[in-house]
Amino acid sequence: MRTVKEVSSLTGISVRTLHYYDEIGLLKPSMVSEAGYRLYDDKALEDLQQILFFREFDMPLKNIKSIMNDPALDRNRVLQSQRSMLVMKKERLEKLIDSIDNILGGNNEMDFEIFSQEDIDSIFRAQMEHMTEVQKKAVMEKFGSEEEFRQHFQEQMRSEQSQKNLKKVLEWYDGDREALLEGSRNPIGTETVQAYQVRLDGVMKKLAARRAMPVTSFDVKEVIGEYGFVTRQMFRLKDESQMMREMAEGYRTNPKLKETFEQQYGEGMAEFFADAVLEFYK
Repeated sequence: MRTVKEVSSLTGISVRTLHYYDEIGLLKPSMVSEAGYRLYDDKALEDLQQILFFREFDMPLKNIKSIMNDPALDRNRVLQSQRSMLVMKKERLEKLIDSIDNILGGNNEMDFEIFSQEDIDSIFRAQMEHMTEVQKKAVMEKFGSEEEFRQHFQEQMRSEQSQKNLKKVLEWYDGDREALLEGSRNPIGTETVQAYQVRLDGVMKKLAARRAMPVTSFDVKEVIGEYGFVTRQMFRLKDESQMMREMAEGYRTNPKLKETFEQQYGEGMAEFFADAVLEFYK
């Protein structure tokens, strides 16, 4: 058994943090001595190590607690997944170090490719796993084989336009490549997307009903706030503000987008939506 101070010294985690983990039920001591000292056995240390792995990916404590308390948790599978993510982080850091070394050596060419070859392969595999049988059949009919489709997929991902699009999307994720990669490998299902779209349509209809109100009013801001919340959930963003502002500019400057939008929600709604969004997120 180890005391809190011994665990703190061994792991680098502060005593205060260990006390907090106990208070919220994330990591309970194995036992408490008669003198009131928290004591931890090897199993508790294994659990702490698992928690620290999760914290490496900035996972909220409440989510970690849910995972750790899951009786169906496959520790080996989780560790394999975490190892893969850490390896990708390591590769990116090594790539960045190499780029800096090149600059220090007089070579100013840097590689700003969003995803590595390994990333693209993992995204492709995930896309195939999430396809329905009907979608897979359509792909096979168009490309002839999964290998041909994979090559096409890779070429598209590495194209100049795709790189520009990915860099823009990366900005929505605050530059967090891991979050973008995770979202690319685990896309939400078609039914879920449709459910989000139905909800966004309902929110937009509420906004149309308040079109006579000023964009500075609470009633209008309430609706834009709801639209932003759904957007953040749908795209799994930490902060939807940049995406919302760009969306607003799109409705204001893209004639085709504006026409389609106003056919659905009424004349002048594109400009009203843009004004309301920019007011809300200014």
